[in-house]
Amino acid sequence: MSRGTRLKTALRALFICLLAATLAACGFKLRGPQTLPFDTIAVPGVTTLRTEIKRAIQTQSNAKVVENVNDADAVLDISREASEKVILSLTTRGRVREYQLRYLVSYRVTRKQGGVYVPPTTVLLTRDITFNDEILAKETEEQQLYAEMRADFVQQLMRRLAAAKPLLPDEY
Repeated sequence: MSRGTRLKTALRALFICLLAATLAACGFKLRGPQTLPFDTIAVPGVTTLRTEIKRAIQTQSNAKVVENVNDADAVLDISREASEKVILSLTTRGRVREYQLRYLVSYRVTRKQGGVYVPPTTVLLTRDITFNDEILAKETEEQQLYAEMRADFVQQLMRRLAAAKPLLPDEY
């Protein structure tokens, strides 16, 4: 091993140690499981969104997902899930140039004892997409953007559930 190679290896090791020390000094740590204000939750229904929510709750929190609503401390009720595509702009020839993809979810989280953890809430996520009818992959890109919006919603929901406090009916 030449002297230059040993020096590069030593500098690389020093850099890694300094980087690790900097991250530790600033308080950086990997996010652990989120603590939710309930032990069990039911997510009734069968859709892709509900499956992703169940997976996120099971892997990212202390709560357990149960199938029976009567066995749950909380129930996540998704009253509306909708996707739509809106024209944003047209070319001079009247052809579509740009779309806006919208993903809307309305939900609430109720308590077994009465009241709610999360009052009725609507979340709207949007993405803009250029359109060219000569490109075949646009439909695939559109589906990927909807999947990303669904994943973004699930993460927003997880943060909202972690911050939830039990409310009685007259408090919301």
